[in-house]
Amino acid sequence: MNNTVNNKRVFYVAPHRPQGFAEMLGKRDDVRLDMLEQKSPDAAALEILAAAHAYQTGSARDELASHYQTGTELLGRAPNLLIVSTNGAGYDTVDVKACTARGILVVNQSGGNAEAVAEHVIGMMLCLCKRVGESDRALRAGKIERRIDYIGGEAFGRTLGIVGLGNVGRRIAELAGTLFRMQVLAYDPYLDAEVVRARGATKVDLDELLRRSDFVSVNCPLTPESHNLMGAREYALMKPTAYFITTARGSIHDEEALEKALRDKTIAGAGLDVWEKEPPPAQHPLMKYDNVMVTPHMAGVTRESRARMGQIAAEQMLDALDGRPVPRIVNPLVWPDYAKRFERAFGFKPQDPPAEPNWHAFEN
Repeated sequence: MNNTVNNKRVFYVAPHRPQGFAEMLGKRDDVRLDMLEQKSPDAAALEILAAAHAYQTGSARDELASHYQTGTELLGRAPNLLIVSTNGAGYDTVDVKACTARGILVVNQSGGNAEAVAEHVIGMMLCLCKRVGESDRALRAGKIERRIDYIGGEAFGRTLGIVGLGNVGRRIAELAGTLFRMQVLAYDPYLDAEVVRARGATKVDLDELLRRSDFVSVNCPLTPESHNLMGAREYALMKPTAYFITTARGSIHDEEALEKALRDKTIAGAGLDVWEKEPPPAQHPLMKYDNVMVTPHMAGVTRESRARMGQIAAEQMLDALDGRPVPRIVNPLVWPDYAKRFERAFGFKPQDPPAEPNWHAFEN
């Protein structure tokens, strides 16, 4: 390890700093951590960007200024950048293709909030089928005359379809199968049937999943392949008694098509934690439906998950800067170019990543 003082430069943009990240990096004399504000003066920002080797960045588009999202503008001002690490599993603030073209390694913290998100999905599923939100609002408004008007159903023995069987998806499958003996179907084009079976599900194509499922849970990242994956055609394939749940990213589901499916009673209801624009306006068309449960992109936000994510982010950043293997790689094809750039910057070769990095295009 090269212990030259402050020879490894890392920066972040406030307030997008993982819990405990600065404290862990601060223990190292060879790492300098710089903070920028969303509105930092250009001169200060340029100096830090020009010297930076690594960027710990936010993963929510609507919370990070556009000029600090990792696209061609920022990359053009950061010629020495080697590593981009996102806060959480998502990476839609990062132009992965542009990073790969420049030999920049992109990593995330996939798995750190899997328990929190999986519990949120199960909670939404139960609240929807038992009509908890609807009856809560009616009772508070004094509108309940007959409780049977709000009769619900049970999750036990039903069929759950999971889109994206990564860290979150496999935990949902485990909970659903164990707690409610549900049949779990999974659509994940990057996993073979044996791996899907080992994760507690049966591999099917998307159309079959939609036709058979009583609940559909979207748990894949936003990529060019998954953009508008759930649209009018897909909702039309679902049962009229089925519920749609997403805790992944806005833009994977077409909000306008979903609103029409609810209006036409094509599906029974929806649980939405993610939105095209976050937070969504109070007058959003999907807000008017009593059979829609809404939360403000908070599925993965718990005290426990924040602590885990911060630890993962700090440990992985230090491992990357020290040239140790890192498992959560978003763009593994960049490795040869990245390794050459790393060696030029620090004078030694980084160790190769694990043979099977904790990554695939539908991981979340």
